[in-house]
This record gives sequence, structure tokens and C-alpha cells, in this order.
Amino acid sequence: MKTLTKTEYQFPGQKSVYHGKVRDVYNINDDIMVMVATDRISAFDVVLPKGIPFKGQVLNQIAAKFLDASASVVPNWKLACPDPMVTVGLKCEGFRVEMIIRGYLTGSAWRAYQAGERVLCGVQLPEGMKENQKFPQPIITPTTKADEGHDENISKEEIIAQGLVSKEDYEQIEKYTYALFEIGTKIAAEKGLILVDTKYEFGKRDGKVYLIDEIHTPDSSRYFYAEGYEEKFLKGEPQRQLSKEFVRQWLIDHNFMNQPGQVVPEMTDEFVDSITDRYVELYEHITGDKFCKGETDEDIAARIEKNVTEWLLKR
Repeated sequence: MKTLTKTEYQFPGQKSVYHGKVRDVYNINDDIMVMVATDRISAFDVVLPKGIPFKGQVLNQIAAKFLDASASVVPNWKLACPDPMVTVGLKCEGFRVEMIIRGYLTGSAWRAYQAGERVLCGVQLPEGMKENQKFPQPIITPTTKADEGHDENISKEEIIAQGLVSKEDYEQIEKYTYALFEIGTKIAAEKGLILVDTKYEFGKRDGKVYLIDEIHTPDSSRYFYAEGYEEKFLKGEPQRQLSKEFVRQWLIDHNFMNQPGQVVPEMTDEFVDSITDRYVELYEHITGDKFCKGETDEDIAARIEKNVTEWLLKR
């Protein structure tokens, strides 16, 4: 099955391109961004060797739905989706931090808590918590946004003191982060899911703060099934979840956490297919829509080039 793991376009008015871990972003006339959601998948800051069929389409279409659903509360960069794997929108100057918000103690926060840490990004954590326990109130645990390598945990106070974001802008994105998490939590609950944690990125354009990038996708968020959550929590059992965490867990089980000397394990076709199935499952649960797979016998790269070029020339 075909996947899109690399792009090299020359769109009308293109100034530059940024190839991220999973998305390629094209700068059009320093005004418009063309974000291509590829089928690459990353974990532990490493792009894994095989693409995942339909992953880019899933991410792009989920993000588009949530951007539309929250636009009346938080202004965002999206203008249109000219292709199932592409969003085009306003070019903003991105803040050099990611706003991670957590409703439950799990993942890396739980691993830190297990190791004895009780302060995370300047936030004091209660004693006696258990894995997957709900926080009394959602907490924001920002990270720096690194061009390469690992993002680092950082506190609100450090962000402002280092001048990464002004106090005024930080208070605005903090307010937006809580509002977006509330919207995402409500939509998830209506679909029988729990939005456990997620991340948001923000930028500025003409003095105005915008939400940028993708939101509430399985790459940027973690979801539990609401049904059975309480029972599994009380028994100390792993939660049934829809997120990329199962890929990280598979890597951990195969002795890979991107530590020196570790090698990425072989990804079998069966495992790759199972990742596709999980991404499609999340799409259908969180949107309530049937996922319509794109044509598998077409040239994906050529289709995207045609669709984006036509949109740019019409604009």
C-alpha cells in the first residue's frame, strides 16, 4: 500500500520549506503556510523507518474538524483543506514553547512521578496519586520547542524570565489552552472518550495570537475509553486507550527508547497495519464519521501537488 513519506514540492510563490518529523510545511510568499501531513510516524524523537498508510489523512482531517469546532473561541490559522492530507492557513510567528495540558497522571508525567518527582514544570503534584488518576484540575506542563533533539520541560516562570514568551502573551495562550482542553474534553465525552492530555502550539500575526499546527489528533493527544475507565483504574489495570502511546510501548517492549546504542526494532507489515487500524479507529470514534480512505492506486504526491496548486492559483 502506498504511503507518503517524503515531499519536495515547488508551489507557486514558494519561499521555503520546513521538513518536520511528520509534517512538511511550505512557506508561500511569507503569508500562507501549506502543511502536508505525511504518513511518517515518530516516537522518542525518532522518525520510524516505515510510513503508516492513511495516517496523514487521519491526522489532517481530525485536526481540521477540531480547528473548525473551536474557531469561535480561539482564533486559529486554518483557511482551507484543499487535499485530505493538507491544510493551508495563515503564516504566524510561532512561540518557542509547546503548551502541554494534562487531565490525568499518565505517560511521561507518571514515569517522572514514579521516580519521585513531585514538581513538574513548576506545578506541585499531590502525594499518593496512582497511574491514570484524574488531577483535581487540569495542569499545564510546557516544554521548549526544539528544532532538533528533545524538547525540555520548562515552567511558566522560566518561559517569561527567559523571554521566550512575554507575560501578556503567555497569559493569553494559557487561557486559550484551558479553553481548548475544555472543548476537546466535551467533544470526546460525547463520543464515549476521555481526553487525557494533549499539546497546543500558538503563534502571532499582526499583533494577534493564533492557535497553529494540528490539535486533538492521536499524535498530539491521548484518549482513554470512558467505559471501563473507573473499573480498570481501581484494579490498577492498563487503560484501553486511543493514542500513539501504544507505539511507544511497543518500542519500549522491544528495548528502544532512543538511548545510546539502541536500535529501532523491525516494523513488520502486520504491526504497520495495526497502527493504521488504531488511527482509523480513533478518527471514527472522535468524529463520529466513517473514515473514507483515499484511493490507494493513485500517485499521492501528484494529487497533492495538483490540489494545492489549484487552490493557491484561485486565491
